[in-house]
Amino acid sequence: MIELKHVTKIYNPGKEDLCVLEDVSLTIARGKFTVLLGPSGSGKSTLLNLIAMLDVPTSGQIWVDGKNITALKSESARSKLRLTKMGFVFQFDGLLPEFSLLENVEMPARMLGKSSPKKAQSLLERFGLGHMVHKLPADLSGGEKQRASIARALRNNPVLLLADEPTGNLDAQRKIQVFEDFARMSRSEKLTILMVTHDVHAADFADEVFTLQNKQLIKTK
Repeated sequence: MIELKHVTKIYNPGKEDLCVLEDVSLTIARGKFTVLLGPSGSGKSTLLNLIAMLDVPTSGQIWVDGKNITALKSESARSKLRLTKMGFVFQFDGLLPEFSLLENVEMPARMLGKSSPKKAQSLLERFGLGHMVHKLPADLSGGEKQRASIARALRNNPVLLLADEPTGNLDAQRKIQVFEDFARMSRSEKLTILMVTHDVHAADFADEVFTLQNKQLIKTK
């Protein structure tokens, strides 16, 4: 599902070079829940942004679902691939405050012109939020908002879910719930999940674990 081939990322090349990733190669099979650990500033989010096509590598290639995404030159092509193939969960839920929970979850489908509120309703019910469809994000707890953001990430039936510190603002119980949700989805739905985090407890739920240090990836599980 994901393959990185000798990926290097340097910021300000030729001036004050800041090498964040150096000759990184990685293969993640379809349907695996993979955790990438590392301290703040180690380059975890940079690697995720490269896979999400929010940034481009200085050198190397990145393949997602059989497509060389580093060869995509237009933003419209990258945006379409993100909308149809990828789901995103971040540390901050990113829910739009002026829209109801149902409208927030339905937003990715509306962007594709394929709106079906019943599907959004079904996703919210799946995450125990079916009774809150008309509530605004401000009326939800942190855990409820994060579950809603996961439902939104799944709305367009992605083949790849990318999560950047998704439990950073949650208490211990809610963190475990998110880890369990990710593990369950990867097993039952063959959804490929890549999560970057500094929370070592995530490793207990993952199929594979990598640690990013000194610009390199080390497999630890």
